[in-house]
Amino acid sequence: MTSDTSTYRTVVGCEIHVQLKTKTKMFSPAANDPDSKEPNVNIDEIVTGQPGSLPVVNEEAVRLGVMLGLALNCTIPEYSKFDRKHYFYPDLPKGYQISQYDEPIAQKGWVEIEVGGKTKRVGITRAHLEEDAGKNVHPEGLSYSLVDYNRAGAPLLEIVTDPDIESAEEARIFLQELQNIVRYVGAGSADMEKGTMRCEPNISVRKPGETTLPKYKVEVKNINSFKFAESAINYEVERQTKILEEGGMPRQVTMGWNEKGSFTVEQRSKEEANDYRYFPEPDLPVLHFTKEYVDLLRNSLPELPAAKRKRFKEEYGLPGADIDNLIAWKDLNEYFENTVSELNAWVATDKDAGVNLDSAKLTKQVANWCLQDFSALLNAGHLDPSESKVTPENLAEMVTLIEQGKISNSAAKQVFKVMFEKGGEPDAIVEDLGLTQVSDESAIGDAIQKVITENPKAVEDFKAGQQKSFGFLVGQAMKELKGKGNPQVLNDLLRKELSK
Repeated sequence: MTSDTSTYRTVVGCEIHVQLKTKTKMFSPAANDPDSKEPNVNIDEIVTGQPGSLPVVNEEAVRLGVMLGLALNCTIPEYSKFDRKHYFYPDLPKGYQISQYDEPIAQKGWVEIEVGGKTKRVGITRAHLEEDAGKNVHPEGLSYSLVDYNRAGAPLLEIVTDPDIESAEEARIFLQELQNIVRYVGAGSADMEKGTMRCEPNISVRKPGETTLPKYKVEVKNINSFKFAESAINYEVERQTKILEEGGMPRQVTMGWNEKGSFTVEQRSKEEANDYRYFPEPDLPVLHFTKEYVDLLRNSLPELPAAKRKRFKEEYGLPGADIDNLIAWKDLNEYFENTVSELNAWVATDKDAGVNLDSAKLTKQVANWCLQDFSALLNAGHLDPSESKVTPENLAEMVTLIEQGKISNSAAKQVFKVMFEKGGEPDAIVEDLGLTQVSDESAIGDAIQKVITENPKAVEDFKAGQQKSFGFLVGQAMKELKGKGNPQVLNDLLRKELSK
């Protein structure tokens, strides 16, 4: 919490629901498929709450929940239990949700984020397992609603933060880092647009002079993007600040986010814990986590985003923006590292042959190709790097060909497009397309002499100080070489000739 009490201060805590990536649901063998289009196909007697049906805990969901808890630096208690949380909505066929109340599987953790060049730690109050509810559907033009139970019973890990977030920007950065962590652990897709990660910020504003938490909080639901989360918080802070400035007190309510109008809409008064009438779930046993089990999962954690971000900076010396963009796409940064590994093999081979290549420069070029041309083609085709025909070895070889002066950057783009569409070795594609760059000084010198002879006016203009004439002469020489001239060699030789 900030110690500055001279202005109105934003206080935000987030509740984030992460759908876990399991084959079946939290307490039933029904399929857990967030991509199902046809309603009410992933259901069974347990999901729909038929009399006599009994829940069974999904072991994989528990494992993923503990893994994610460990990745969030949480303590995993020895014992954890499930509880019944009662509320009555059409999307909850049993009339209650199986959740966890006072003994969650993970508690008291933290996530570090970078805000304005400074590191900030956001506390994690708890993370608990529960089942999802169904989805209410409101067809346009109809006077009634429908319910799709495909999502009902899906395994969720609800992550609750401490009220440590002090701006909409901090909330967005935290949510993006949390999404990265979920994906690195392999716990889920954490796709906000598809609803496999849903955020509900609890927002309040502290008045000048206040050092304790406000006596109210407003929860905003129906948020399915980082941008909307940031916008909703900014809107609520402005709305609540205005009420406080006028001497009022914002009501503790649940709001919905109107995406089209970019404003919040009151839905209902916010419930308290006692409204849900929690009690221990009688049909499920208490979970017992041994130290050996927790240590086994802790030791199987992958390299997490924060550690990888630090290593990328130290090992590759890339700009911060490049690192952040690579970290945000797990498959892409793994592809990048594999390409750099292949590149180092090429550099070592050329060094043995007496050719010195700049490894740091080549690494930056690999990052550029990954984040620009490659990412654009992958996104257009809705592909992951592992699904591409361009192997890390192919990309490493192509970058090396550019550095060796064998192909130009513009030619490389043509080569890369062919590799992406059809696959193949870059040197063979260069040969097939006739894109080999001319670096021979004799051939380039002949072209320059011809251009100088045929364009005396442009030569005179350049010597008179008109720099644009140099570009014209370069263009004519490149035309003479059919676009294959090495730009650096051509520029150097032309300037040398014109200085005579």
